[in-house]
Amino acid sequence: MTAFDPDASFHPLPGAALTAMRIGVVALALGLGLALALLLFLVAVLRGELSATTWLLVAGGYTLLLLVAGWAWAGAQWRRTGWRLDADGLAIRRGVFWRSETLVPRSRVQHVDLGHGPLDRRLGLAGLTVHTAGTRLAAVRLSGLEQATAEALRDALVDEGEAGGSRRAAPVAGAGHGG
Repeated sequence: MTAFDPDASFHPLPGAALTAMRIGVVALALGLGLALALLLFLVAVLRGELSATTWLLVAGGYTLLLLVAGWAWAGAQWRRTGWRLDADGLAIRRGVFWRSETLVPRSRVQHVDLGHGPLDRRLGLAGLTVHTAGTRLAAVRLSGLEQATAEALRDALVDEGEAGGSRRAAPVAGAGHGG
């Protein structure tokens, strides 16, 4: 059960998804911190407007602030993301401040893609992209699923689409209850 909704029918993302989110936050914070440090160095230190100590304190403080805020944000985002597959289709709930629920009806599914970045592969995760009928570039993406869960969702959605909507695939059990 997620903190986003007490409805137990929505499956949470696995704990490995939180790890991936937090690794991404650390990489982003360090990159932005390094960029700020370089900018401050070029603009203020070389011009003599800022001492090297102040430069390091400002850049370090900014980087630490980004790390703490990003770490907390990743945790909140992970807790508030969930999915459900039932007879109606794939429902995804997410959002920290602006919460949304997206329902992809089974009858609208055109095809389903799985994606795996290097970190996803290392952590056994996959991203599921469901392409829908009706509009150009219409797709819904859910990242951070366990590989087996993503494959089961893909197979359930594709099997249903190939049957022309005449049968209902069994709901996929949430293999991703880690965390």
